[in-house]
Amino acid sequence: MSSTQMHSENATQNPKAGMVDLKLEVVVLPVSDVDRAKRFYQRLGWRLDADFTNGDDWRVVQLTPPGSPCSILFGKGITTAVPGSVQGNFLVVDDIEAARAELIRHDVDASEVFHFAGGLHVDGTKGRVPGPDPEGHSYRSWASFSDPDGNSWLLQEIKTRLPGRGLSMDVATLTELLRETEKRHGEYEPTAPKHHWSGWYAAYIVAREQGRTPDEAAKDAALHMEGTRR
Repeated sequence: MSSTQMHSENATQNPKAGMVDLKLEVVVLPVSDVDRAKRFYQRLGWRLDADFTNGDDWRVVQLTPPGSPCSILFGKGITTAVPGSVQGNFLVVDDIEAARAELIRHDVDASEVFHFAGGLHVDGTKGRVPGPDPEGHSYRSWASFSDPDGNSWLLQEIKTRLPGRGLSMDVATLTELLRETEKRHGEYEPTAPKHHWSGWYAAYIVAREQGRTPDEAAKDAALHMEGTRR
């Protein structure tokens, strides 16, 4: 068995039982102009979570991409890294062409879709071949863009994940979310047309996972149910 095969197989194994969860929460970006960076990421539709200041020398701004459990953080007085020095952050999408088109609609200078020949390179254009992966494999089609400071992002198309690579949450968090969903569905059900609870639950949970508030998620779930009846 080759080392490549061993690494591939090991990558799909589940962590050992009893390991403490370590969830990536925030990526820090060094920027030179906080307000400019904030405007850029908000223009992309990223949710503003926080904007805190403490005097003239300290500020923290946090935003979250749609559907992402991980946020970005930048500001003033929080890092000595050179602005624009963070390269190759991954943003996973299920349709690379649609994601690129969305960036362009928001006046972002996104690259053409490409795939790599000879291995991944997270900065520069080395190894990039124009066009999506010829065989349409997940993980192999890309596009890129940068923020005004030059911090770079890679869009990676994943239509089908490798075993064990799906997003997950712990039991306590899921239990709490299910209880919240049950409560919200109970408020919806008395005046709603006949429906199966599973569709409403699914739409609500997906919306909450995408960062929607409980009220927004309930509206999204109701709209979803209306769509299924048409």
